[in-house]
Amino acid sequence: MTINANTKAVANPTKAFFVTMITRDITLEDCILDLIDNSVDGAWRSEGSRPVGLAEGVDLSAYSIDINATPDSFCIKDNCGGMTLDDAIDHAFSFGRPAMAEHDDYSIGVYGIGMKRAVFKLGTEIRIRSTYLREDGVRESFAVPINVTDWLGDDQPPWDFDIVEDESLAEDGVNIQVTELTPGAKGAFDSPAFIQNLRRTIARDYSLHLNRGLVISLNGTAIPGWQIELLQGTDFAPMRVEYPDEVNGDEVSVEIIGGMAAPPPESADPDISDEGEKRFGWYVICNGRIVLAADKTAVSGWGSDEWPQWHRQYSGFVGIILFTAANAAALPMTTTKRSVDTSSEVYRRARPQMREVTRKWIDYTNMRKQALEEARRVEATAGPVSLYAVRKQQTVTLPRLVARPVEPVANVNYAVPVARLKRLAKELGSIRMPYREVGLKSFDYAYDDLVGDE
Repeated sequence: MTINANTKAVANPTKAFFVTMITRDITLEDCILDLIDNSVDGAWRSEGSRPVGLAEGVDLSAYSIDINATPDSFCIKDNCGGMTLDDAIDHAFSFGRPAMAEHDDYSIGVYGIGMKRAVFKLGTEIRIRSTYLREDGVRESFAVPINVTDWLGDDQPPWDFDIVEDESLAEDGVNIQVTELTPGAKGAFDSPAFIQNLRRTIARDYSLHLNRGLVISLNGTAIPGWQIELLQGTDFAPMRVEYPDEVNGDEVSVEIIGGMAAPPPESADPDISDEGEKRFGWYVICNGRIVLAADKTAVSGWGSDEWPQWHRQYSGFVGIILFTAANAAALPMTTTKRSVDTSSEVYRRARPQMREVTRKWIDYTNMRKQALEEARRVEATAGPVSLYAVRKQQTVTLPRLVARPVEPVANVNYAVPVARLKRLAKELGSIRMPYREVGLKSFDYAYDDLVGDE
């Protein structure tokens, strides 16, 4: 072969490579959340594509998303308005969104790969159905059947999917049925632990939507949204500030809320029985979707820029930052929508205010150790208030504790088998007794027996 002006190295991708790459670094759980995102976007679109922060007066009770995940098949269906035929033809099945393409206002989808990535991760026999109301008032229905094995067999462009006529769904919405599950999906859906964890994740990540009436069901059971509450009283009040920002000409509304969700623990020692520990930390919400939950890492500032590493002493703190934008590309989230793009300028500009409320909580817990009785007294007067009812104020209110002279104390720290400790706890009155209390009671018992009255 000789080289001439038309000699080129072939750089065309293959379908198999493309599918492998877009599904490789995303979990099955994240794929299901991508499909839920599409349904949630449909519900908001039907409600007028309004901002999805903490705005009041929004009712999503007319919309539902039903998910069925078994070892034999997966199905997600909604009544959230459906996908139009124009959307299906122009971009819904494209691998990526054209640079000049219009975006849905206040959606959570950005890159145009969520649905395709999800169904490829789930299985090889797919049927996507939609029924929607056209502008002329006529209901229209269609389906996109995809046999992944057959589709992968031909790499020649175009990489299109057939669109066929279909009977109408009972309600306007989308129905995605996946059979011939991948081994990973089949094994996950056969695991009660996976299903339970998926249920918890949905309850948490879509809490703002569920608390507005949206119904999400998994295997026939509706999922209640997590109730986000902070404590408020005479000496305690969460901060709540809101300010506008901008990314490449796109407006972004930023709202920060933070304060005490529970009193700090009596001991800084780890307690594996403390389920509440899993809900403390920073939450990042983008267009209503929690993309980072209970974070205690450098992503939200802990252990960086002279912030201390998270320590159990700080348990009880909850900080929430909400980013809302008409153009989802302006939001500081990763492509999986399960973490934060820390290089985002809008996020970097928010970090100092996050730092401020975190610093106040750190200072409070440090002083609390020197005025424990007073702290317990004032903490008992605070009551829970809904995230939506938190009043706006520039900084968090925490009591000014006065350190009291105390007798010098020694910390006693040792490890014993959990089974032995629980047997001792039972003998001391309760098998659920905190580890710290077991240690104190056993010390008092030994002291009284060996030392007696002084």
